[in-house]
This record gives sequence, structure tokens and C-alpha cells, in this order.
Amino acid sequence: MTYDPIGRLLLTPVDQEAHDRVVRLRGLGLGERPEPALDVFAQQLAHLTGAPYAMVNFPDEERQFFAGLHTPRGAGGERFMDRDHGYCPHVLVRRKALVLEDVRDFPRFAGNALVDESGICSYLGAPLIDRTGMALGTVCVVDTEPRRWGRAGLDTIKSFAAELMSRIHGREDGLI
Repeated sequence: MTYDPIGRLLLTPVDQEAHDRVVRLRGLGLGERPEPALDVFAQQLAHLTGAPYAMVNFPDEERQFFAGLHTPRGAGGERFMDRDHGYCPHVLVRRKALVLEDVRDFPRFAGNALVDESGICSYLGAPLIDRTGMALGTVCVVDTEPRRWGRAGLDTIKSFAAELMSRIHGREDGLI
């Protein structure tokens, strides 16, 4: 985490692995274009959790990129977001799943631009950690209503992250 000159905690954590992550992702052929298979993966995650939005996110140094995206019918499908928006950067740096049943209950997260700009109220995300130990990105679901994700939600998001990493490793090994 970083601090501003007067000692307040900044909202978005510093990502020391960003450059190395981009190199690794490019080597895997990921993070530069939408992937239909990852869109299907996000759709399955949204369906299973009942969340209106689901993403497979591969951030770089400047922004977040949703290589897999599911949105409700009629909603926009913007694939890029500023790095300081949302909660995935926290998951990436923490390297741990994050459950925010109501983001407004947490001062650190309630001030995020997504709350005001998009009405996001709840978040559930897990890191995608590869066999080298690098956090490549995240899988997440969000809702505009508070959600009681509970232990079942946490187990689901972690399971989906592990499944996706198995697919990525299979792709890397030439098995898929």
C-alpha cells in the first residue's frame, strides 16, 4: 500500500508485478483481446452466482481489461476500466479472495468511483495465480444490490478461479 504526503491510505494499492504480469500474459496470448471462451466462462459464473455482472480481468500497468465479460441484456459491454476503479486491483495485490457484501459498509471501498458511477454495491472476486506464483488477473462478480455471498459464494469464486487456471495451464501446455 502507499500513502499520500499527509499520511492517508490511498484507495488503490500499488501493483509491483504489473510489468511482469503483462509480459507473462502476452506470452500466454492473453490480455489483449476479448476471448469468446472467457465470455462463456463469465456467463456461467454469473448464472451460478445469480449476479448480473461477471468478469475475467487481466490488468496491466494503466488499466483493467475484461477478456471475459458478462453483462445483463441491454447493458453496455465496456471491456476497459481505469486501474483505480473497482476492487480487482485489491484482490490482485492481496493475492486473496475478497468478499464485499455491501461495499458501502467499508470506508476504504465505499469511496470507489464504481459506487457512484455505476451503482455497484457488492463484489466477490478471486485472484488467478499461475504455477509460477504470479497473480495474472481476477475473476469476479458484482451486483448493484447488496448480496449475502456467504461461504458458498467464496467457495464458488475460488473454485472458478482454480478451474480457469487449469484451463490456462492446459492452453500453455498445448493440451487445449
